[in-house]
Amino acid sequence: PPVPLCPCSLTGKEALTHFPSLGAPGGSGPGRGHQKQCELLQLSRKQKRLCRREPGLAETLRDAIRLGILECQLQFRSERWNCSLEGRPSLLKRGFKETAFLYAVSSAALTHSLARACSAGRMERCTCDDSPGLENRKAWQWGVCGDNLKYSTKFLKKFLGQKRIGKDLRAKVDIHNTNVGIKAVKNGLKTTCKCHGVSGSCAVRTCWKQLSPFHEIGRLLKLRYDDAVKVFSTSNDAVGHSELAGPHRHGPSAKQPALPRPTDLVYVEDSPSFCRPSKYSLGTAGRTCSREGNCDSMCCGRGYNTQSRLVTFSCHCQVRWCCYVECQQCMQEEVVYSCKQ
Repeated sequence: PPVPLCPCSLTGKEALTHFPSLGAPGGSGPGRGHQKQCELLQLSRKQKRLCRREPGLAETLRDAIRLGILECQLQFRSERWNCSLEGRPSLLKRGFKETAFLYAVSSAALTHSLARACSAGRMERCTCDDSPGLENRKAWQWGVCGDNLKYSTKFLKKFLGQKRIGKDLRAKVDIHNTNVGIKAVKNGLKTTCKCHGVSGSCAVRTCWKQLSPFHEIGRLLKLRYDDAVKVFSTSNDAVGHSELAGPHRHGPSAKQPALPRPTDLVYVEDSPSFCRPSKYSLGTAGRTCSREGNCDSMCCGRGYNTQSRLVTFSCHCQVRWCCYVECQQCMQEEVVYSCKQ
């Protein structure tokens, strides 16, 4: 069978079971500790070989796992499918919109984490971005080391082993969604500048490349998920192979199927409702919801329970000289809504 084109284990339940010390420090530096961490990761043979050659990569992959999972769960916290780990392996075998998001957020998290690891000096084979006129030593000294997206994307395509696969629709879809995630990180690359002139003047200015916070990238990918395009495979006689095609567009070319844009998330199967427990999710029973917002949708017409509880929070806070804040403890009643069985 072909090697996966996306590190699916990085968004699957299995990934966490292969990290008995996921939160533990150490073990990712040069030497045997780093190689041992590579063996614990659920990777293909080629990916493990690359991992062993790249001190610092194992820890960066672990960072990417956390980043992708947490951002996915944040973006879908109010949806029927809340990006839980339960059912993830079964979900990744299908061509749903949710699968498309998982591929995109996984590759985006890898791209982002690799670029940041380079600029932070955690990878041996890469450093700051190659901003003109800025040496790495001086960049680190000034705190202006740019995120190395160029190295990150180049290495990632080698690591994922992306190849064009003839008529395999699902493989094309997975490659497309993986690239959407990488492009989302690229679109968030900004130029940041720092002044070094006398008395705050900008007589001398140093500029470097900096990635957007990953939360902004996650929010962008969620918008792409909301507008995801259902595709099928069609033959293109002009280029001699099949390609992805979506719904017909309005206008003069309405008879021709429209090609999805490079920034569109694409899928091939309609998603289940996620209302009831299945091999894809635990369903929505017991999930908390907002009565004015999403209870009707999340509870799938089953209704919701209302429960009152007392919560404690800090209040009447005052700053005390010189360096601490003093607060009182207050209590208030809070109403919680949860979906019925």
